[in-house]
Amino acid sequence: MNAEAHYRTRIISSLAEVGRPAWDALLAAQADATPFLSYAFLHALHESGSAARDTGWEPQYLTLWQGDTLKAALPLYLKYHSYGEYVFDWAWAEAYERHGLPYYPKLLSAIPFTPVSGGRLLAVDGAARQALVQALQELQEAAQTSSTHVLYPPAAQAQTLAEAGFMLRSGVQFHWHNEGYRDFAEFLATLERKKRKNILAERRKVGEAGVTFRHLRGHEAGEGDWRFFHRCYRHTYAAHHSTPYLNLDFFLRIAAEMPQHLLLTIARRDGKAIASSLVVYDDDALYGRYWGALEEVPCLHFETAYYQPLEFCIDNRIAWFEGGAQGEHKMARGFLPQKTWSAHWLAHPSFADAVERFLEREGGGIDDYLSELNERNPFRAG
Repeated sequence: MNAEAHYRTRIISSLAEVGRPAWDALLAAQADATPFLSYAFLHALHESGSAARDTGWEPQYLTLWQGDTLKAALPLYLKYHSYGEYVFDWAWAEAYERHGLPYYPKLLSAIPFTPVSGGRLLAVDGAARQALVQALQELQEAAQTSSTHVLYPPAAQAQTLAEAGFMLRSGVQFHWHNEGYRDFAEFLATLERKKRKNILAERRKVGEAGVTFRHLRGHEAGEGDWRFFHRCYRHTYAAHHSTPYLNLDFFLRIAAEMPQHLLLTIARRDGKAIASSLVVYDDDALYGRYWGALEEVPCLHFETAYYQPLEFCIDNRIAWFEGGAQGEHKMARGFLPQKTWSAHWLAHPSFADAVERFLEREGGGIDDYLSELNERNPFRAG
């Protein structure tokens, strides 16, 4: 705790202890906020039970106060496994286990199930941000957990954490940039001939299958639409022999509390709904999130989860479309590689040294991978 600035530190197990006005006021002061940091989104994750102690995500938000005013906060969880993170540390956990040491619980700062970059060290100014980092250092020492991990911070915050003793790890995502295209055809014209031809063929297959699309902004979608979307979402997880992270209650909560950031796309054939996707957006960016289908149609995934949202970006002058984790296949559709960051602190000195050496090797490989990807740029020369 920073005595000179008279910050009071509180660990928050529920955002209700902060309240929506105070949380969203702090968020409004951030240059790198996203809808996923909003009170509505985070509180829905917790209150629906999707990200809660019973699912291995125990909220332990670190907050700094001056009087009754929230000055800084870090979304933070005691984490009892490594699912739903998209920055994989399974090998580190296995190494701890082989040596008879506990890796879980660990401290994790992330948006559950959401590999989107954005502010993590939320603060009203630089002094409050530094005090927040100091409070995190004190917490991780006192908590006696194996490690602390901050996932997908912006580059400047990653550097702040590095200066505080964290090790940095880089990764790659694929993002699409809107160059002010008038329509989808103008975007297509910028791609290499083969890429353009393949996209047109994919879209044609969906059209020839008799599929049409209905777009619903959050306030236009009814409960039946959300129930259908969740059915598709669950069905696709089951088809991959997996369990969905998010329940219907979560989706109904965000539909009620942040409809201005949601777009539901529903695919129909022969008068029947067969697939759906959900994206989150604000004035600057659209984030590809969730998709599911009840019937198999060639190329329906690309049309519903990529091309329809791309057209929405163009029509609404949204600058960026972040396609989520992984996926080199996105490059053939105009998405380009972007470096992402995570920051890691391990309490055990020997393991910290080993991980640091691993990250140095891995980082060189990521840079080589980015260079290779950039050589495969899908756009026409010039």
